[in-house]
Amino acid sequence: MADKKAKKTEEEVIEAPAVAEAATVKPDAAVEEPTEVEATEVTEVTETETAEEKATAKAGKRSAKAIKEAEEKVAKEERKAHASEGEAEKPKQPAKPTRSRLERQGKNFRKAAEQIEKNKVYGIAEALELAIKTSPVKFDATVELHVNLNVDPRHADQNIRDNLVLPAGTGKKVRVAVFADDEIKGADISGTETLLKQLEKGTLDFDILISTPANMPKLGKYARVLGPRGLMPNPKSGTVTTDLAKAVTEAKAGRVEYRVDSTGIVHIGAGKVSFGKAKLEENARAIFTSIKNNKPSSVKGTYVKSIFVTTTMGPSMPVAASEL
Repeated sequence: MADKKAKKTEEEVIEAPAVAEAATVKPDAAVEEPTEVEATEVTEVTETETAEEKATAKAGKRSAKAIKEAEEKVAKEERKAHASEGEAEKPKQPAKPTRSRLERQGKNFRKAAEQIEKNKVYGIAEALELAIKTSPVKFDATVELHVNLNVDPRHADQNIRDNLVLPAGTGKKVRVAVFADDEIKGADISGTETLLKQLEKGTLDFDILISTPANMPKLGKYARVLGPRGLMPNPKSGTVTTDLAKAVTEAKAGRVEYRVDSTGIVHIGAGKVSFGKAKLEENARAIFTSIKNNKPSSVKGTYVKSIFVTTTMGPSMPVAASEL
């Protein structure tokens, strides 16, 4: 029995190191070395992360914010491209033809314009007679003359300006104020104190203001009020004079002033439709004579480019330039 026990102990002692060796070997055998593919993938991921870290900066074009904005911009451009492609595929609707200027006018205007022959140049008498017939409004319209002159208003000698008394008058009731110490017969308002009180309040109950040269300095204070309204007295328009009675009479009789605009055109009223052909022609001839007499010496060749006659809100008709 003792021998058997001794043998068992010897066997256990011999097996124990073997088991220990097996135990120590098993963990080493269990750890598998990574394959070449796995090692390559790990290396690529690491390199990508490192590249991204390098590409992204704290600020500037390489910052995360800038990169995000650039990506959004590219996406937006792509959406626009797709949208434009979609619109191009849709069938285009036929565009409506543009209506002429005459077609855009009212019914009464178009009916009146039918009486005017296209491409025809009228004489002044015929044009005025036709203007009376084609007036489409119910009130007493003004007959207007528009004369296009071959002048350059930027030059002082070609900045044509004048005034005249129309033989048949203007057909308007004109309120005349006289800025003088004495009362003037025929004036609606006169007296320096009366006018100064009105100007202080900003009240302008007159159409023409006439003054003497001596009283002009007193009106300098109100130039910003009178100037923009064309009421400031001016020697060229005959409203600054010592002969106040004559100036008032002429203003009441129908004195008109004209001046070329920035494009070299004179716009002036020749009277009312109710005047009739004879009175209107008389006024028109007087206007033409005044414009002709004011021809600058520096203008060579053609002086009058074109003339048109029209009424308030009515159609216009061309007049032969030879009439002037």
